[in-house]
Amino acid sequence: MKVKWYYSLWFIGLMFSQWYLVVPLIMAIVLTIQRQKEEAKHQQQWADSGFGDLLILNEQKESIQKSIQILTVDKEKTLAELEMKKDKLIEKLKVAEDLDAMREATNKEQNNIDKLARDQVHLGEQITVLKKEIEQKHSEIIVLDDEILNQEFGFYTPKYNLENSQVYKQRLEHIRNKQKQLAKEKQATHHSDDWTLSGSKTEGRKMNNENIKMTIYSFNTDCDNAISKAKFNNIDSIEKRIRGSYTKLNKMNAKNKIEIKGEYLELKLAELHLAYEYELIKEEEREEQRRIKEEMREEQKALKEIEALKKKIEKEETHFMQEISSLKLRLDSSSVEERAAIQHKILELEAKLALVEKDKEDVLNREQNTRAGYVYIISNIGSFGEYVYKIGMTRRLEPLDRVKELGDASVPFIFDVHAMIFSEDAPTLENALHKAFHHRRLNKVNERKEFFRVSLEEISDVVIQNHNKVVEFTKLAEAEHYRETLMLDKTLIKVAN
Repeated sequence: MKVKWYYSLWFIGLMFSQWYLVVPLIMAIVLTIQRQKEEAKHQQQWADSGFGDLLILNEQKESIQKSIQILTVDKEKTLAELEMKKDKLIEKLKVAEDLDAMREATNKEQNNIDKLARDQVHLGEQITVLKKEIEQKHSEIIVLDDEILNQEFGFYTPKYNLENSQVYKQRLEHIRNKQKQLAKEKQATHHSDDWTLSGSKTEGRKMNNENIKMTIYSFNTDCDNAISKAKFNNIDSIEKRIRGSYTKLNKMNAKNKIEIKGEYLELKLAELHLAYEYELIKEEEREEQRRIKEEMREEQKALKEIEALKKKIEKEETHFMQEISSLKLRLDSSSVEERAAIQHKILELEAKLALVEKDKEDVLNREQNTRAGYVYIISNIGSFGEYVYKIGMTRRLEPLDRVKELGDASVPFIFDVHAMIFSEDAPTLENALHKAFHHRRLNKVNERKEFFRVSLEEISDVVIQNHNKVVEFTKLAEAEHYRETLMLDKTLIKVAN
């Protein structure tokens, strides 16, 4: 029997050998089945026709069966290998899917990173812009809060240093009159006069004049309010506030073509410093007036004491002189025994009269010498702490009266006296002490406050250099009320515990 070439065993085997391509495997199986059908068909034909040899057919059958068995084994082997390949392919597909998912996630993450980087750049640009705005706003900030200002204030440096308040007043009036003149003559602003309103130049000019007046009025009001709040610690802030008002009003009126001139701004700044320094010097003059009045009161009290003492001395002098004259008249008519007693009494009264005349001379000297007086060194530990001394002067005949006055209701404890120095030139001695310890003043602004943080030894050294008499210092401050108060506090604490 002639077999078609594609039914040949070698061809079918070749197809089976290509099992991993799947299609050849399927073709091999189909061809094997077709071959069997074809052989069966031929066998039937042979059987019908009587041709062929049964033995040959059996051999062919056995050969075909063996081939089928081999092919079946190959098929099963191929199918197993295909299953394994399939599993591997599935695993590879899963890995590929995972890789794709990871790649997609990575791409998303990269996109997020890129977006964050772009956002970061954008935010950086915004931060830079905001920093510039903050710096600009910071330069425009006007601090008026006293608590903040007191934490970082500096000394105010006068710009004018004029002679007295009257000169300041005249300069202020001149500055303000110049401002009024500029405003009246429309020279305080740069402006346009080419406005029209409803086609009318007259109405346009009227509107423009009203806008100029409103601008100057607003600026003057802002400046007046600011200047009225000027203190030693906020001058820079007030100046910044005036400049801020100037800038703000010029921006607001840009569309109206109105701009306050720099010359007018400088006049307002000059007014600020002049007004502040005017108030300062007025306070200094008031302080000086208070000092002079206090000195005059002290002088009046001293003179009153001297006058009272003079009257007392004159009264005693008159009394002694009358008594002596009376005794001398009795002396001529007295007996010998009485005469001795009267003479003794006369000598006694003349001695007292001599003392009275000495006191009278001293009082007259004090009355004529207006610089004679006492320099006192006193302390008040309970009120001011240790090593703080008041160095003052009084012309009172009883200097302790002045110390008692100082320890009135204005301080919680009385003063202790460490030295009371009489001097023929008390103001010079006091001034020498004040000058020596000027840098040790507690109040370095108001020199009427005569308190110094210094030791008694240092005070004693300066007194010796400027006073030719021996002075006794009491080093220990008695501070009786203060020390008793401390003891009471300790007792109350023990009771409370």
